[in-house]
Amino acid sequence: MSTIAGSTAYDVVVLGSGASGLCAALAAADDGAKVAVFEKAQVVGGTTCLSSAVAWMPDNKYAREQGVRDSRTDALDYLQSLSNGMILPEMVEAFVDTIPELLDWLDTTPLKMSLVPGYPDYHPEQQGGKPGGGRSLEPQLFSLQRLGEWAARLGGTPRRMLVGETPIGGGSGFLAPEVAREREERQVEGLGRAMVAALLQGCLDKGVDVHLGERAVELLLENGAVGGVCLEGPLGRHEVLARQGVVLATGGFEWDKDLARDFLRGPISHPASVPTNTGDGLRMAMRVGASLGNMREAWWVPVCTLPGENAYGSQAVYLVQRERTVPHSIMINREGKRFANEAANYNAMGGAFHELDPTSFDYRNLPCWVVFDAQMVERFGGFGAAPGSAVPEWVTRADDLAGLAGKIGVPAHALVETVERWNGHARVGSDPDFRRGESAFDGFVGNRDAYPGAGSTFGPLERGPFYAVELHSSTLGTKGGPRTTPRSEVLSVDGEVIPGLFAAGNVMAGPTGMVYGGAGGTLGPGLVFGYLAGRTAAGRTTADVQEESAAAVCA
Repeated sequence: MSTIAGSTAYDVVVLGSGASGLCAALAAADDGAKVAVFEKAQVVGGTTCLSSAVAWMPDNKYAREQGVRDSRTDALDYLQSLSNGMILPEMVEAFVDTIPELLDWLDTTPLKMSLVPGYPDYHPEQQGGKPGGGRSLEPQLFSLQRLGEWAARLGGTPRRMLVGETPIGGGSGFLAPEVAREREERQVEGLGRAMVAALLQGCLDKGVDVHLGERAVELLLENGAVGGVCLEGPLGRHEVLARQGVVLATGGFEWDKDLARDFLRGPISHPASVPTNTGDGLRMAMRVGASLGNMREAWWVPVCTLPGENAYGSQAVYLVQRERTVPHSIMINREGKRFANEAANYNAMGGAFHELDPTSFDYRNLPCWVVFDAQMVERFGGFGAAPGSAVPEWVTRADDLAGLAGKIGVPAHALVETVERWNGHARVGSDPDFRRGESAFDGFVGNRDAYPGAGSTFGPLERGPFYAVELHSSTLGTKGGPRTTPRSEVLSVDGEVIPGLFAAGNVMAGPTGMVYGGAGGTLGPGLVFGYLAGRTAAGRTTADVQEESAAAVCA
């Protein structure tokens, strides 16, 4: 390891400031380590700040307090039933088994979690699944006044709600004026920024140094152990030493077109994450010989673009979940035909978008559109509009279905036939084509007045004007990267631990494989393995590092 005079030194260095990175930093600092966080962006929080910050955590104490019956066995059976052989048992066992310890520890930090009542698993009919929910947790509301000047350094935009107050959690998405005013005056927020703010507060309280605008470019090695990192920041290229380890928490690689092309199993466009997720951690891990896993997978999601709007300098997108679930809407492909259960969870839609036509040799269901009628607009609104309000001007519309088909370039007769067939199914509340409405999850984010009945997601398209919005196969982040031990230690291509290197969150090989267990399936493992990474790194004392180095020299 090459060093320079006066190099800054810490016990543990964490790269990335999303939930996984901040959790790792806080856990390490709580164990007495001197810790620093280096963030590539000019703001804190990564993709977590853009999220709802729901964390999927089976067999948790908050659910038990509400009388929900769950168990370790149910959780493992559920994940294994969906795994298609891609889950390593030791990793998913570490995830489930660490949840009680993590939640008890979080109670001692500024981040307080609560149950999102009734949120079903994404595949609740599978063995061990929970149709009535109990596994999805969220951060409690948090006042950013506690952060002082750091409040202005959070990514994303203020959202002053709990999940249950948003449309995806059964709420309207609108607060009473007096509630909104009170929360704004106190700088109270929920969702992703609340989680990041609470973890950041914990880090600052423990003396963690947080640096922004610092991109990690190279891990520093000595005798086969990682002992620091080279960064590029406002003062140029410099080195930071890490006596006990470096934690990779830099997010995925979805914004790097070459990496996405070479590794992912299907197309993506317009990622819904922060543009700084360009695979920096993946590249650094590969350079030091890390073994890779789960590289083809991502947290898939359908999105639409918001014309004229930007986020972090890139095209802003909108996650399309409720609009394809509520009554009076369907999804169609370029042939004007339905192709999937529109109410299925967003990650499962990745499979439908990646279906390859063996004759034309292109993706059968791209491009695609969500199509809806005036009844949906009046009853449920959509794309940011409240019920009864006009949908945005950029939404394509026509007085009849044939006219709409012409505007989006699909066969008019096919669209008309598809809608007529769907209307017949909708009137009886049964979908023999794609089984929409059969799962307890279907309709949860739809018409909650009728949930869990057929009326939560079934409704004919029969009154103009008719509308269409193009959907894109996107991702919340990739989920492949360096393989780790259950303690978050990165493994080499030979299956040996790379001393001093740890990984957590979307930069690591996803411990749940291709599975998205339920709402918060990304952040649940992210918090768990961030916690394990921080604790493990802090537990490697200077004496341990010296002993490893001496052994390497002797060998």
